[in-house]
Amino acid sequence: MGINLSDIVVLEPRKLEDFSGKVLAIDAFNTLYQFLAIIRQPNGTPLMDRQGRVTSHLSGLIYRLSNFVEAGIKPVFVFDGEPPRLKARTIRSRGEIKRRAEREWREAVEIGDLATARTKAMQTSRLTGEMIDQSKRLLELLGVPAVQAPGEGEAQASAMARSGTAHAAASQDFDALLFGSPRLVKNLAISGRRKLPRKEVFVEVHPEEISLEATLANLGISREQLVDMGLLIGTDFNEGVRGIGPKKALALIKKHETLEGALSELGVDIESKDEVRKIFLFPNVLDQVEIAFRDPDPDGVRTMLCDEFDFSRERIDAALAKFGASRSEQKQRSLDAWFG
Repeated sequence: MGINLSDIVVLEPRKLEDFSGKVLAIDAFNTLYQFLAIIRQPNGTPLMDRQGRVTSHLSGLIYRLSNFVEAGIKPVFVFDGEPPRLKARTIRSRGEIKRRAEREWREAVEIGDLATARTKAMQTSRLTGEMIDQSKRLLELLGVPAVQAPGEGEAQASAMARSGTAHAAASQDFDALLFGSPRLVKNLAISGRRKLPRKEVFVEVHPEEISLEATLANLGISREQLVDMGLLIGTDFNEGVRGIGPKKALALIKKHETLEGALSELGVDIESKDEVRKIFLFPNVLDQVEIAFRDPDPDGVRTMLCDEFDFSRERIDAALAKFGASRSEQKQRSLDAWFG
C-alpha cells in the first residue's frame, strides 16, 4: 500500500532499455502482489495449474524477467523479513479488505458481472509462504539473485541503492523515497498495455523514475521533513491525520519546519511518531549485500514450470531464449558433438 506522493514528486518517463546494464533492487513482495493482482482470467480467477495451485506469480516472474534481461537489466529481488511492530494495524486492515473483496467478488461472479468481479478479485490477492518459496526457487533456476532482508524489503532495496550496490529501488510504493533511495523506479513490472478498471479502455503503462534529490529540491525540504510529511499523510506504520494529503502536509511542514509544529497547529498528536521516524531514517537492513548473476538452468526451469506446474513448453522456451539460454545450450551441444 505505502504512502501516496504522486501529486508532488518529480517523475521522469523511462523505457526498459534505459536501465540496460544497471542493477535494480526490486521489492519482491510488492512485485509478486502485482503479478497476483493483474495476471488473472476475465472473471478474476488467478492462473492455476491442473491441481488448482495458483501460478500467476510464477507466470509474472518468468515472462517479465525475460523482458528485463532482454533489455539488459540486472534484476535483484529483495524479500521482506520480519515486519516492524507498528505494521500490525496495516496487516490487519489489509486482511479485512481482502475478506470483504472476496465476498463481493463471489457475488459479482454469481450475477455475471465480470467487470466488477475482476476488479474485486484484484483486491483479494494473498502471497503465501509456499508462493514465496516457489518464487525463490524459480529465481535461483533463472540465475537471478535474491536477497533476504531482515526487515522491510523496500528498506533493504533502498539501502542497496544508497550504497551503490543497485542503481535504484523498484517498487509501486513511494516508501523507498522515505527510506532514502536516491532513485525509485515505478511500473517496472506492469509496463505495457493495461486495461483501466471498470472501463473498456486500454492504456500504455511505461516505467517512471523518481529522483529523491530532484524531488526534495523541487519541494524545498529535507528527507527528514519528507518523512514528517509521510507521518502526517499516513504510512504503513501510522494512521496519519484525517484530511491531510500530500499538498496540505507539504504546506504544514514548510510553514512549521517540524512535525511537532504542524501537530500543534492541528491540535492533534501521532502515536509512536519517533518510532515511525526511526523505521524510515534508521531502518533494519543489511549494511553489505553481495550479489552474483549466473547463467540460468534451462532444464531446471522447464522441469519446474512445465512438468510441475503445466506451463506451455513452447512459451517457456521462448522466454528462456531471451535469457540467452538457448545459445548456451546450442554451444554445449556443439561441444558435446565435438568431444563425443
